[in-house]
Amino acid sequence: MPKRILLAWPRGYCAGVERAVDTVERALRIYGPPVYVRKQIVHNIHVVHDLEAKGAVFVEEETEVPPAGVVILSAHGVAPDVYANSAARGLSIIDATCPLVTKVHLEAKRFARDGYTILLIGHEGHEEVVGTSGEAPESVILVGSPEEAETVEVPDSHRVAYLSQTTLSVDETNAVIDVLRRRFPNIEAPPRDDICYATQNRQEAVKELATKSDVILVIGSDNSSNSKRLVEVATAAGTPAFLIDDETEIEPEWLDGHETVGVTSGASAPEWLVERVVEYLKTAGAAEVEQLHTVDEQMRFSLPAGVRASVS
Repeated sequence: MPKRILLAWPRGYCAGVERAVDTVERALRIYGPPVYVRKQIVHNIHVVHDLEAKGAVFVEEETEVPPAGVVILSAHGVAPDVYANSAARGLSIIDATCPLVTKVHLEAKRFARDGYTILLIGHEGHEEVVGTSGEAPESVILVGSPEEAETVEVPDSHRVAYLSQTTLSVDETNAVIDVLRRRFPNIEAPPRDDICYATQNRQEAVKELATKSDVILVIGSDNSSNSKRLVEVATAAGTPAFLIDDETEIEPEWLDGHETVGVTSGASAPEWLVERVVEYLKTAGAAEVEQLHTVDEQMRFSLPAGVRASVS
């Protein structure tokens, strides 16, 4: 039976997610429903359902949006052809791409323009990787693991650079980079680390949480890369961890024999889901709730054009 709940801090929404969700809510108030959103605005099913209830319509492709409609591009970024398709349909585009993802897109374009082969560290099929690759498809080679880094071939070992998906495990990404640096001593790096501050901070917080918890619950959806990485980081630190969308997915046997339950949430999980999990654990017997503070976050991003008007 759990006796204590230990909450990681920082946890939950990052600045990019907060900006993206706020963008949809403001667009609904400014333009009125329906407002169309390409892909999930952020990778959390509860957030998507909440916005659907307010009038957002989620589509897989911009070509599904009626001509002259309002389309919001998700926080994960898109390839250039999405902008072209949207413009051709006369759509009003509101770009909610996280500025830290935009940074990686700009780096990809610069390296490609300068004739580099770009080794993009990331997960095949993830929306962010698809968008970044689309900036320079002839120049990008995806590298998903240290094993792939050992075998990847490039046309010119003196003109090679690496970039990474922003939501990866810091430790695993460094392992890939170590291999690439050994194989390609002249490899160019991005000016600053591509893995976002929030991803790094949440991973550091969960490492600390793992040292003080018997089991860890990570709140986040299954398609959330950064949430899944939190589970991996906790497990690698020696503490069992489970990914849950909400309190209904907690299996009672996970808590058996564990006094301290650590709780954290991915960057796209709202705080009200944490509150629901805490209430569930209290009903299971936990009487103490503490917060484990590792670092402060001050990052804020301005809203995209199209939703900066004041709303009531």
